[in-house]
Amino acid sequence: MKNVDDLIESAAELANQGLSKGEIADELNVSRETASWLVERSGTTAEPSTQTAEPSGDAGGPQDIHVDWSAIGRDSKRMGAIAEAMADLLAKHGEDVDLTVGIEKAGGPIATLVASELETDLSTYTPAKHQWEEGDIEELGGTFSRNFAGIRDRECYIVDDTITSGTTMRETISAIRAEGGEPLACVVLADKQGVEEIEGVPVYSLLQVISVGKDE
Repeated sequence: MKNVDDLIESAAELANQGLSKGEIADELNVSRETASWLVERSGTTAEPSTQTAEPSGDAGGPQDIHVDWSAIGRDSKRMGAIAEAMADLLAKHGEDVDLTVGIEKAGGPIATLVASELETDLSTYTPAKHQWEEGDIEELGGTFSRNFAGIRDRECYIVDDTITSGTTMRETISAIRAEGGEPLACVVLADKQGVEEIEGVPVYSLLQVISVGKDE
């Protein structure tokens, strides 16, 4: 991804494949508001169609930062190295934690490798934003996969690729607590907010991406 036009084109392709705007936000590592703007700017909707995106000609739209970590994601050796670094950030919390929770989609593969490094069980959580198109996301709900370990009143770590607004991480923390679990720490590749904690849970990141400037 080199410019906004590339993102608009990618958003159109994903929308034409039937992905929701929330899923598009997840795929492009942008906020839901940015994903909605990109889809609308492309001239298509988040439904299968034959339309293609046309160049926007400008870089307007919501203020956001796109994080492209595909150079890591496409190579298992690089992913392993990154997971080792992320696991090291969590190691300070001791050896008693026996569960790692990955936030789908991108957080799942990373969490798998982090769990291997920490020798914990693995759980995955699909957030509400994957169902989101428009309106109030609070009306939607996320789910834990039954194909992986249950929370079962356990202490755990949470793993994702990026924090954009913090909404998904906050939702995941609440969902874990609702199951009786206790998240001790979160770790991500990149944090766009520069947060140190969410809902009382410490947040670690390999990179903090901070926009410098003032709003127009």
